Amino acid sequence: MSIGFGLERLGLLSLKWPRIAAAIVLAFSALCIFGLTRFEIDSDLLRLYRGTGAEYDRYMRLSDSFETFEDDVYLLVQSDTLTDPAVIEELRYLGLELEVSPFAAGTLSPFSLRQPTEDGASVPAVPEGMETREEVEAALAELRETDPIMRNLIAADNSGMVMILFPNAERLAAEGERAMIESLRSLIAFYQTDDISIRLTGPPVWKQELLNAAKNDQWMFMVAGVVLGFITALISFRTFWGALIATLTPAISALWLMGTVTLLFGAFTFLTNIVSVLVLVIAFAESMYFCLYWLRMSQEGIAPRAALWRTVERVSPACALTTLTTIIAFATLTLAPGQGLQEFAISGAIGMCVAFVALVTFLPLTLLAALRLGYKTRKPPSIALTAPIPVARRLARVMPRKIAIASAAIALLLLIPHFLLEPRFAFQHFLPTNSESLAISAEIDEGVGGVSPIYIRVPLSGPTEAMSDADYARVEAAHRVAQRYFGQGKVISAASFERYTDAGFSRDEVFDAVGDFLRARFVSEDGSQALVTGFSQTSENADQTEDLVTRLRAGLDAAGLDDAEISGFRVLSAAASTDMIGTLQMSLALAVLLSIVLIGVAFRSWKLSLAAIIPNSMPILFTELVLYSSGVHLQFTTVISLTVAFGIAVDDTIHFLAHYARARERGETIAEAVDTTLDRVGPALIATTLILVVGCSVLMVSVLPQVAMFGMLSIITLLAALVGDLIVLPAILIGGARLFAPRRELSHEEVTSS
Repeated sequence: MSIGFGLERLGLLSLKWPRIAAAIVLAFSALCIFGLTRFEIDSDLLRLYRGTGAEYDRYMRLSDSFETFEDDVYLLVQSDTLTDPAVIEELRYLGLELEVSPFAAGTLSPFSLRQPTEDGASVPAVPEGMETREEVEAALAELRETDPIMRNLIAADNSGMVMILFPNAERLAAEGERAMIESLRSLIAFYQTDDISIRLTGPPVWKQELLNAAKNDQWMFMVAGVVLGFITALISFRTFWGALIATLTPAISALWLMGTVTLLFGAFTFLTNIVSVLVLVIAFAESMYFCLYWLRMSQEGIAPRAALWRTVERVSPACALTTLTTIIAFATLTLAPGQGLQEFAISGAIGMCVAFVALVTFLPLTLLAALRLGYKTRKPPSIALTAPIPVARRLARVMPRKIAIASAAIALLLLIPHFLLEPRFAFQHFLPTNSESLAISAEIDEGVGGVSPIYIRVPLSGPTEAMSDADYARVEAAHRVAQRYFGQGKVISAASFERYTDAGFSRDEVFDAVGDFLRARFVSEDGSQALVTGFSQTSENADQTEDLVTRLRAGLDAAGLDDAEISGFRVLSAAASTDMIGTLQMSLALAVLLSIVLIGVAFRSWKLSLAAIIPNSMPILFTELVLYSSGVHLQFTTVISLTVAFGIAVDDTIHFLAHYARARERGETIAEAVDTTLDRVGPALIATTLILVVGCSVLMVSVLPQVAMFGMLSIITLLAALVGDLIVLPAILIGGARLFAPRRELSHEEVTSS
């Protein structure tokens, strides 16, 4: 059995029956093109956490019981002339139009709130018909003083107010968030003046920003990746048609992946969005390696067709093994819970499969077609690919033991930051760096209310239409605890209306005055549960959120509310992300271990497996040092990028060892085999790393911080891996000659150097 476990036979079958293979390739490509007609990107961040455990289940129970604030759209209205009676009335009309919007199930604004009257009716909280600024100022000041919800809606300096739209779920499902936001933008445009500024924010707007950024990234990545890859191939091959042949395979790989993922999952996410770029650059790297090998054999006098058969026979097994190690890297990610990560891992594994199939079927068929059309290989590879090889050979020959020992010592020292790294997560890392809605949310946080709710679900004595005094006392206790930690004016609940109940109004009268939609955010429909909502800072990171939850939990327990539950998307994302990042860190260690073991099994040599440990561990450990020293630590994409980058980086090691093993089988000494491998494989490794770095650099221009971070860390890891394969691995093989070969096989030079 070959090191590719026989998978290379697929390429040989394609060359043996090219017409049948071409028909299958065309049919599958057509199916993927059909899948692309349904291409879309899902911006629902809840998808990332689906199935993560108790915190997710708690959040879903909360959502099923209450109308929460998680999907609301916030309008931040700002005006220096807010107290002008004409401006107040203009904004009242805006509030009314907002209420009758087809996308609104209800609204919350200073103009939708009503106050109970002694005759059992209610009147607008903001009085109508005010005629002077002083009258408006006095009315707003009194409302802020006496009505807690008003404190959450009107700025203390009368510079602005917040209006909230509660989306109509059925209309939203039918037409989508984009249509709702466009409708609202059209509405507020009518009321925008030099004196009145109106801006949108809230989760639906955040998701649209994420969606737009992900869509722009997807097509930018594909176009830029193909163009930059083609330019890199052109520099390497120094011929247009050679570069084009090397480019077609990654392009078809990306097509197959995008079509397959769309057909399987229905949509991409901001995470699976990265996979298409990874597959593109990995396929580019393997295509470059394949073509460079074929080119070298052709220029050594072997007939191009015969060289193609031999290339499939020799290169495909190593490519199959590199595919398996990268699939292992993706597969270990499935250890972490959450639908989003599961889809990312599965998409990555699928991507590696289709990239390998394209390499051993589509690329040989393309080269066959090119040869029939008269393509000839005349020019050798660029000198830029061969220039570093003499330096690497000299280092490996002159001081192999010193380099090997120094590498092992450095790897051990790099374990220190590895164990010091901590999970870090902040919700804002999901959103574009230039997010306008995030900036607006911060303004609301600093001024009135907030956009990042955290909920306390308080069980009541039982299903009943009227809240008993004992139950109301429990809500009041939870409200006081929440206010202690969120701050004055940052908490709303059924206990917010104490002024009215103290004035003699019944709780039913107060609830009737605030309306059904707001009541549903205070008490469940069956009256068995109450909800206390506190608004935290949008800029909080996971550590701050978890600390807040811990203090809230302690406060609730001390108040005798140990059965109350704390939840919310912010709580879910903080807790689940920290757990997921920790699990991903373990999956990285497992990916390294399994890949090293697989190398040993494939080459049937534990010694070669041992030789691969340091060159492939150092790039990961070095990148972790960068994370630790920069203060970034471990985030979602940092751990994922380390795992995936390792799976990609180990590919070069496999190609090196595959050629080295063949050289040893021919009877070459270790030093001779290393020299031959550096000469034959070294330029291809430089070319493939160059193409990978260029491809990952495209990710760095993303406006999504997590995607840009993925690209940067991948580049650091890949460059470090190239150094490991060209310098450290040869030095270990030569310096450890006593281990890797019996003494009778050692040359005098190898004995003295080891």
